[in-house]
Amino acid sequence: MAGDVVGHAAEAAAHGVDLIPVVALLGAAVIGVPLFKRLGLGSVLGYLAAGLLLGPSGIGLINDPESVLTTAELGVVMFLFIIGLEMEPSRLWALRKQIFGLGVLQVAVCGLLLTGVGVLLGFAPAVAFIFGMGFVLTSTAIVMQILGERGELSSESGQRIVSILLLEDLAIVPLLAVVAFLAPSTGGEVALTTRLVGIALPIGVVALLIFLGQRIMNPFFAVLASAKLREVMTAAALLVVLGAALLFHAVGLSMAMGAFLAGVLLSTSTFRHQLEADVEPFRGILLGLFFLAVGMSLNLDTVLGSWQIIALSVVAYMAVKALAIYAIARALRASHAEALERAVLMGQGGEFAFVLYTTAAAAGIIDGPTNAVFTATVIVSMVLTPFLLIGMRRLMPQAEQSMDGIETVTGLHERILVIGFGRFGQIATQTLLGQGHRLSIIDNDTDMIRAAAQFGFKVYYGDGTRLDILHAAGAGNVDLVLICVNDKAAATMIAELFRDEFPLVKVMARAFDRVHAIELIKVGVDYQLREMFESALTFGAQAIRELGASEDEVAQTIEGVRDRDAQRFKMQLMDDVSAVDAARNLLLKNAAEQAREGGVDIAEEAVEEEVAKSTQSAPPA
Repeated sequence: MAGDVVGHAAEAAAHGVDLIPVVALLGAAVIGVPLFKRLGLGSVLGYLAAGLLLGPSGIGLINDPESVLTTAELGVVMFLFIIGLEMEPSRLWALRKQIFGLGVLQVAVCGLLLTGVGVLLGFAPAVAFIFGMGFVLTSTAIVMQILGERGELSSESGQRIVSILLLEDLAIVPLLAVVAFLAPSTGGEVALTTRLVGIALPIGVVALLIFLGQRIMNPFFAVLASAKLREVMTAAALLVVLGAALLFHAVGLSMAMGAFLAGVLLSTSTFRHQLEADVEPFRGILLGLFFLAVGMSLNLDTVLGSWQIIALSVVAYMAVKALAIYAIARALRASHAEALERAVLMGQGGEFAFVLYTTAAAAGIIDGPTNAVFTATVIVSMVLTPFLLIGMRRLMPQAEQSMDGIETVTGLHERILVIGFGRFGQIATQTLLGQGHRLSIIDNDTDMIRAAAQFGFKVYYGDGTRLDILHAAGAGNVDLVLICVNDKAAATMIAELFRDEFPLVKVMARAFDRVHAIELIKVGVDYQLREMFESALTFGAQAIRELGASEDEVAQTIEGVRDRDAQRFKMQLMDDVSAVDAARNLLLKNAAEQAREGGVDIAEEAVEEEVAKSTQSAPPA
């Protein structure tokens, strides 16, 4: 029987369908990655170990890791596209100082120091520069994967790391230009026209992609959506990602940056979440394949043959880069814990180093053996990173949520969904429960979930900002959702998801303050309430009651506060200059009215005069 199976496999391979490597890769990922995660070593290390086992240095089932790596780089491309979908242009603009400030500073300082390390190791200055700058380019795939698994991509520290990674990905373009400049002269001169074309083409491609993203892509997806064919939408999503990557690659730019820019341009689209859901499975598979290919690419013969220089390079480069990153972070007032984690997380080289070293070898700056040593150094640093993170966590223990006794969201079907069961959510649900309504409740705080269970509440673990979790919670079939999370950004993101994916569901949201309330109204919630507004009114009412006000006076005063607040809120929802002027004048009149209520006599003429001055001093429309 076994012989028949092998025979059929060999026959299939002879006809051009060799499924053995495919099955082996899938089997290694399915078995190895969960095992490594179970041991606390992380999924990245599991992929790397599985790739090493299957590659030329292992059992040799796959002898051409370069071809696998070329295809698997699409995983990084798709990862950057998904990150771009989360980066609206306004958000990206807000990060400009971190991208072009912190990013440039880290690349420049680390590049200078690592070039010096290369010279001390005995390399020529040009070769040391290539070696050092390649090592500066951190592995976007590894760092993003680790941050994503921890749920830290949207945190402040995560955003700073993402900003640096984006700048490093951009840096590959000028670095490739420097390689061309450093290449030995062939005696011919490059024509001025060729140089101008080389500069104009990348600029033109960026402009073209911006035009397509702003003018063409949304109508294009609207037409496809009207056909109501899911597979067509999936194909269109892949077309956008791979098309943008191909466009950038054709003019010598980074494929990943092309996909990232396409994602940014589609981040405000109504189809954003659908695109993310369509691309995500391919991204996950290809990114896993990328880590497998990196593991396969580690040539143990090269490592053993040049182990002294590789070991010395790995230690020196990782130590100097980590120290520089830590010093920069501390100089910019990051905490010790954040600076240390950033240093360990970004202390390795990355996938763009392979591109830089291969280009330098093709240009004649470095030879084949040197390229192999440089590549092995980067790969070893990538393999060591998960181990270093584990060591750092043990030296600096962090509280991690235990999932003991916690049920994750799956197949919920009640008609009312509550997201967030903290202080606000616990009180808000009492009226619903008092009326006999059945609720589906989700939260991402395991301690709170266990505490709620002690009082008879069934709360499921899940992140309401994820579309797949909302589907599992039955969001498509609910009549009402209560967003009670204690996080402004998360509340707004959840409201946007319901607006785009579940438009028929009534949405009620907890607002943090007035600005957040306006933000929620603009993304389409049906009802919002500032978390302290009603309690503050009740508190203030009791204060004037204690001072002798009658119940009629209390009611009249509170009604006046509510009315003025409602008028100001309505004015602030408007965006034009006249609305701003009207809001300013309303505030002046309200202030005068409140002063009169307090016993201060203010003439009506004085108020009108102040309003007139305000109008005259206002900037022209």
